[in-house]
Amino acid sequence: MTAPAMIELRSDTFTLPTAEMRQAMVTAPLGDDVYGEDPTVNLLEEHAADLLGKDEGCLMPSGTMANLTAILSWTPRGGRVLVGDRTDVYCFEAGGASVLGGAVYNPLPNQPDGLIRLADLEREFVDDDTQIAPVSLICLEDTQCQCGGAVLPFDHLEAVRDLAAAHGVPVHLDGARIFNAAVAMRRPVAEIAGYADTVQFCLSKGLCAPIGSIVVGPRDAMRRVRRLRKMLGGGMRQAGVIAAAGLVALTEMVDRLADDHATAARLAAGLAALPGLEVQAPATNIVMFEVVDERFDQASFVAAVREAGVAVLALGPERIRAVTHAGIRDEDVDRAIEAFGSVLAGVRPVGSGAR
Repeated sequence: MTAPAMIELRSDTFTLPTAEMRQAMVTAPLGDDVYGEDPTVNLLEEHAADLLGKDEGCLMPSGTMANLTAILSWTPRGGRVLVGDRTDVYCFEAGGASVLGGAVYNPLPNQPDGLIRLADLEREFVDDDTQIAPVSLICLEDTQCQCGGAVLPFDHLEAVRDLAAAHGVPVHLDGARIFNAAVAMRRPVAEIAGYADTVQFCLSKGLCAPIGSIVVGPRDAMRRVRRLRKMLGGGMRQAGVIAAAGLVALTEMVDRLADDHATAARLAAGLAALPGLEVQAPATNIVMFEVVDERFDQASFVAAVREAGVAVLALGPERIRAVTHAGIRDEDVDRAIEAFGSVLAGVRPVGSGAR
């Protein structure tokens, strides 16, 4: 008998392109994108800019490069970037703006709901002092991954934008999952994007494209973004094979993100009913939880659950993440809950991970 397939909950980057995406990639009209002559890339970039209410868009190989080019487009060497201490830009993108652009990351506490307190932002704007790196940019994340896929409310986005404008600095939004936020709020994505000067979003997470992210913003910033993309080696040639899948992602895959939110809620409810777990209610498609069963530490629990057929991701010393996506159905959620329950009910961890 064939063993059941692994239930993959580590990330929504494990989505696979749809049949329609694969077909679009085969038949896409192509050109040289470095010369601006790939018609499919041009169509995707125009569509993305229109969708988010910005002047222009630029296709990137990854979200990391998308954030990096946007941040460096605003921040001179020695400039300071105000960023949450639990954001992907600060935690998981290899310090690129500092290493490659001489920018200074200034981490501020993300609250449990993902917000950065306005008072914490405000106090970083000090009088002109040659000893202190000047603030050049505020960087937000929506949805807030490490805070359980939290969605930033409009009043907070507005307050941050107004604060930034009062001090003459722009706002960049890492909107890797901005469409999850829009679906959760039941509002057009352009309303969220309107509170930031530049926005990046991923095509390769819940939207199921195999590769790619997009930066959108005003024309002057996008000229700098394109130059930086080239400098970093992100200039691609017949990139329409990527863009074709991205067009399908934006036209066919956005509304179905609500299904992922529903499966995440189902998963969270099932896990919360199990003894030994403390579960954070998900705002979108990310379920965060902690293991409080004394027999396990985080590593041994993740290993035991994987042996039972479910892959989840450890984040930090205590928290574990499970992310739902297009490859996860209700029956997968139910099977995952059963696997978690069996581990908690009967498996004694072995090896150095036990305590």
